[in-house]
Amino acid sequence: MNLNRRLAAAAALSVLSLSTALPALAQGTVLRVVPHSNLAILDPIWTTAYMSRNHGYMIYDTLFGTDENAKVKPQMVESWTESPDKRLWTFKLRKGLEFHDGKPVTGEDVIASLTRWGKRDAMGSALFQFIQRMDSPTPDTFRIFLGEANGFMLEALGKPSSNVPFIMPKRIAETDAFKQIEEHIGSGPYIFKRDEFKPGDKAVYLKNPKYVPRSEPPSGTTGGKNVYVDRVEWNLALRDAQAQVNALQKGEVDIIEALGFDHFETAKADANIQMPKYATYGLQYMARFNHLHKPFDNAKVRQAAIAAMTQEPFLRAQVGVKELYKSCYSMFICGTPYGTTAGSDIQGKSNMKKAQDLLKASGYDGTPIVIMKPTDLASIQKLPDVAAQLLRQAGFKVDLQAMDWQTLVGRRAKKDAPDKGGWHMFLTAWQTFDVWSPIANPTMDTRGEKSGWFGWASDDKMVTIRNEFMRATDDGQKKKLADQLHARAYEVATHAPLGEYMQPMAARKNISGFFVTNGNIYWNLKKQ
Repeated sequence: MNLNRRLAAAAALSVLSLSTALPALAQGTVLRVVPHSNLAILDPIWTTAYMSRNHGYMIYDTLFGTDENAKVKPQMVESWTESPDKRLWTFKLRKGLEFHDGKPVTGEDVIASLTRWGKRDAMGSALFQFIQRMDSPTPDTFRIFLGEANGFMLEALGKPSSNVPFIMPKRIAETDAFKQIEEHIGSGPYIFKRDEFKPGDKAVYLKNPKYVPRSEPPSGTTGGKNVYVDRVEWNLALRDAQAQVNALQKGEVDIIEALGFDHFETAKADANIQMPKYATYGLQYMARFNHLHKPFDNAKVRQAAIAAMTQEPFLRAQVGVKELYKSCYSMFICGTPYGTTAGSDIQGKSNMKKAQDLLKASGYDGTPIVIMKPTDLASIQKLPDVAAQLLRQAGFKVDLQAMDWQTLVGRRAKKDAPDKGGWHMFLTAWQTFDVWSPIANPTMDTRGEKSGWFGWASDDKMVTIRNEFMRATDDGQKKKLADQLHARAYEVATHAPLGEYMQPMAARKNISGFFVTNGNIYWNLKKQ
């Protein structure tokens, strides 16, 4: 072989080596996550589903955030002032905020985003009861004028979980609050690859090279949102819990967002797997009734259902690992400032005989209870079976209907009669910061069909107590009002709390940067 041929061969070999090495190099910057469910709804304001919220945190930013100790801190906001009478709030946005389409974030974008959020969220709706108007005197400033002072302005703007007041471009945020948005452009640390999105298969997010993170260390939804990977892929197709663990052990995925409880001990014993601490508080299981249709339009029937659903059977069946769960009859989470058991005896001190007696006295007419059962959400999929068993023992007729979680999320928004595609009950789980406050907790909004959360509870007395709580500034008075509201919620039977648990996450040992988020957040992570 002459010199020219040898050089050409060497060059060809070099190119071949480079071409085969490049994919391997690129793989090191891809974070592969198995989320807890499928992603079908891309509008995080339209729904309270955590998958939509997590999607929102990837691509949008927030004005304020809440750290791991429940302290509100600025995020998109650089500084703010409030008038002496606390009725005028002026906020200045920090420099470098830019949407993914290259346009700067302005006060007008903020106003439109908050307005839409306020029509969907329990706390947002509460805040807008006080807001007279908003304006943006300069592009980097917005002002909120209140009719009267309240004690939860920053708590509302920094709300960390569903629904989150994410900031969107004005043209998108002006979408009707009861229609889903069609564009998905934020100013957050990742850019959504809409062309690669396949519901039931995968969702892809690319690093936003223009994002300017804050300098503070990350905590909860506050601090620097640094991105150390080029691409995050959510594997939406891998729904079998055993298959998820197998893929994690082989290194085919990097993180299992919600490790199946049956595989807790296996993952715990694997030297290549870590279980990061990402939360300081547990989650709460909940059964929500539809208050619009028979028989759950009758409070006495709902009370009988609550009495039948003692917590231990749910926790034992769904979680099973004793160190991960506990009974708690507080609708506001045990151990939090408003945690209370006021009025909870109907559930906490119940037994099946009492539930049967309550049902007989309620006038229940034998209407089958339609319970929606998600088949693809391991963290809650056993709850409906337990509910069906206990309610049948109490004397209810039950129609257990199976569907995937995203179908359930869509169906629970329907107000149709259960025999026409509606429902009577669904079971879900809430993270602490969604339910610990009488304002944030959506089940405490009992303004009925027009404003309430799915289930549409209606009770004027609860509305009055909650309104008093919004205006209270003394901690002792707020605690007293929270106890009253809690007791009334049990009396009205808004829903049934079903105990608390910690949801384990599992990850490969080569993933670092985990911090306490009290949710599922994928910035500040590094992959070696």
